[in-house]
Amino acid sequence: MTTPFARGMVRATELTKAGKLDEATALIQSLLINPEAADDQQAPAASLAAPDVIDGTFSRLDDVAADTSAAEAANTKGKSRTKAKAKRGKGLRDTLAGLAGSGMKMPSMKAAVKVHIPDGAQFLSLTHTSPQGSRDYRLYIPAAPSAQTMPLVVMLHGCTQSPEDFAVGTGMNALAEEFGCLIAYPAQAQTANAQKCWNWYQPSDQARGAGEPALVAGIVADVLRDQPGDPARVYVAGLSAGGAAAAIMGAAYPDVFAAVGVHSGLPVGGAQDMPSAFAAMKAGTPGRLQADAVPTIVFHGLADTTVNPANGVAVVAQSLLARRGLTKTSVTGSSDDGRTYRQIRHDEPDGRSYAEHWQIDGVGHAWSGGQAGGSYTDPAGPDASREMLRFFLQHQRE
Repeated sequence: MTTPFARGMVRATELTKAGKLDEATALIQSLLINPEAADDQQAPAASLAAPDVIDGTFSRLDDVAADTSAAEAANTKGKSRTKAKAKRGKGLRDTLAGLAGSGMKMPSMKAAVKVHIPDGAQFLSLTHTSPQGSRDYRLYIPAAPSAQTMPLVVMLHGCTQSPEDFAVGTGMNALAEEFGCLIAYPAQAQTANAQKCWNWYQPSDQARGAGEPALVAGIVADVLRDQPGDPARVYVAGLSAGGAAAAIMGAAYPDVFAAVGVHSGLPVGGAQDMPSAFAAMKAGTPGRLQADAVPTIVFHGLADTTVNPANGVAVVAQSLLARRGLTKTSVTGSSDDGRTYRQIRHDEPDGRSYAEHWQIDGVGHAWSGGQAGGSYTDPAGPDASREMLRFFLQHQRE
């Protein structure tokens, strides 16, 4: 990579590793506003407007309040300016501290989310442990299973989210009651990533049999061992970093997952470290060639300034590399709340869609059609959760 942005991110990584967090913070903030600022490493962060949330390893830069208390206002102007400046840079600086291996414990990102559980349903708190480590997860079991064995959907949350938050925001538990599905929500450990992002950009977490892919596959094995799940109907979906991780799961375990859903995510192999992750999120990436693929549905808001919508195009392209004889169609429509979209389908001869790409006008970095009670949702968009389940249930492993 030789672009000014890429050079700047390499330099930011070096500063982070060296413990020069203030300098790294200033440089990254300047790059997000002006990618040509790579050679101006003294650009003051305090003079820059806070950019949108970056989903990968960094925290929201606009989550820290800029207001000062009445007591602070009574202090001298210079002292107040110093405190305000420190507040604006704190989110990113703390994240860099975590990346630098300081071991600091990040504060909780949000209050606990209450999940409604209908009579007869269960929302279990479980833990998977294996040689790769352990991960907690929640498992939703519907009150009235529709069959003796049920489909299993694995839902991978985005950065700063929790399984409970993701369950509420996607509304997937209610659909599990309607369609008779098991829903597993793995929880990324804060010890693995300070912002609870899935580490989709690390080579050690991009392949079968190791790292986070092995942990998620282990959760699937646990559920199928202990619950009446159907091994031929196992699916995985995720948002943002979770969407990128879901794409990895489909490529790494095509013998486990019958289909994949990627919302606001990135293609497999689109990054190998933090600088290339930022570059991929900003400008898009084709990812790398994959030997295996599974049916894939992609949702991406065209107003997403956190993960470039070009990445959605790349995810679909990866799923189509090994497929022939599909019929491509495109339809436009609008949600009940007026969000227009384009749905591009690649259909099998029998009419099933092998790949779908939903491009939604006006939706940013958020789950389309999600519930307002969860984070990173856009209730006005078409219902991504329902459409993903409809897509998934067309497919099963032979």
